[in-house]
Amino acid sequence: MRSTLLSLLFLTVAGSMPALAAGPEGEFPGVEKLMSSEEYRAAGLDKLSDVERAALNRWLVTYTAAEAPTLLRSNPEVIAADESIRIEANIKPPFEGWSGETLFYLDNGQVWRQRLPGRYLHRGDDTAVVIDKNFLGFYRMTVTATDKTVGVSRVR
Repeated sequence: MRSTLLSLLFLTVAGSMPALAAGPEGEFPGVEKLMSSEEYRAAGLDKLSDVERAALNRWLVTYTAAEAPTLLRSNPEVIAADESIRIEANIKPPFEGWSGETLFYLDNGQVWRQRLPGRYLHRGDDTAVVIDKNFLGFYRMTVTATDKTVGVSRVR
């Protein structure tokens, strides 16, 4: 149970690292902002005092820097969780396709950037996308209506 919780915390932080780097002050937002409110409550973290939450956040920063990269390469549970990442969302309008370094603002609050060259002109109102990892471990975004795919990287 403890290793599962640690793995989930790691994946939450690891998936949020681009967002942390792009933060307005560059400071760690804390586990309470990295998790959805449902995840936060389900993990029982809402019962922590401010002092306990601060200690957890300090530990999480240190753990992420020191141990998490090793687990991502060596722990089967963490590797499987990382490989199963799949995001389904809609691109906020206006969406007319991509043309180089396009930013994609999703309705789930995430922002992704086109990381590979290429152009695509999108017509229509269906902006549903799926973001997953390719066989090399890079993220790709597929427009479900047209099956057009482009390499992306997360901004926040």
